[in-house]
Amino acid sequence: MLLQRVITASVLAPLVVLAIFQLPHLYFSGIWAAVLLVAAWEWTNLAEVKSTAIKVLFLVLMLIPMSILQFWTQTLEIIAQLANWPEVRTQSGLIEWLVVPGVLFWFYVMLKIRKAGEGLLETEMSTAKKLFLGGFILLSAWLFLARLIVLEEPSMTMFFFVLIWSADIGAYFVGKKFGRTKLAIEISPGKTLEGMYGALASAFVVSLIFTLFFGFTAISIADFIMLSIITVLVSIYGDLFFSAAKRIRGVKDSGTILPGHGGLLDRLDSVIAAVPVFYAGVWFIRWMYA
Repeated sequence: MLLQRVITASVLAPLVVLAIFQLPHLYFSGIWAAVLLVAAWEWTNLAEVKSTAIKVLFLVLMLIPMSILQFWTQTLEIIAQLANWPEVRTQSGLIEWLVVPGVLFWFYVMLKIRKAGEGLLETEMSTAKKLFLGGFILLSAWLFLARLIVLEEPSMTMFFFVLIWSADIGAYFVGKKFGRTKLAIEISPGKTLEGMYGALASAFVVSLIFTLFFGFTAISIADFIMLSIITVLVSIYGDLFFSAAKRIRGVKDSGTILPGHGGLLDRLDSVIAAVPVFYAGVWFIRWMYA
């Protein structure tokens, strides 16, 4: 299993790097949308949707806001740049407020799991509510990663992925070596408090290296390291959230598309949860030091 995971990761990681640094923003957003639509299909299975027609309708309903937001946040800005209309370009800044519900949701999930992890498994929700929740989560993840790569240098988007990957690796090896105290045994018996500390330590080291390499000021270094640690912390509980969804459904993996990793949701759960928090933090830090 570990060998399969390493092989799959070795294939996917270079593709992510190429997409971030080589693809135009529009293409990157399109590929990211396609990836999350596959994840949305997996979510319909977790939501216990059996009708193929309803599954397809769910994807279509996700595509509509994606298309509208794509035009608003990127195409409109390109037109404004070409026509030299800065006042039009700044209107897309209204979209920043849409990050607030996503951030609040993931902090709520984190607190909910910390207070009563087992209670989350007893949550009863209609299929329609599950679909709405999944659509909201995935749409938020799509929007703010696509937004991040437009408003920041590609290196910031690359750092985000390296941050999540390094935290995952740190959690795995520290947890395997020193793991004793279960983090949320009812939801994911394999995750430990020690593994979480390994992930947070990895976040500290990676973010410190990144800020020093790019010449951040002393004050902004502290802020960025704190943001990175918070982002990883949320990503861990995002992983637990999707684990709870799978446990409620009674399945081990969300799908089988990735050898050794299960489905796309299994691989992207941390990323999906972390994107809104990281984007909001980067935007806030930029605003503070503007």
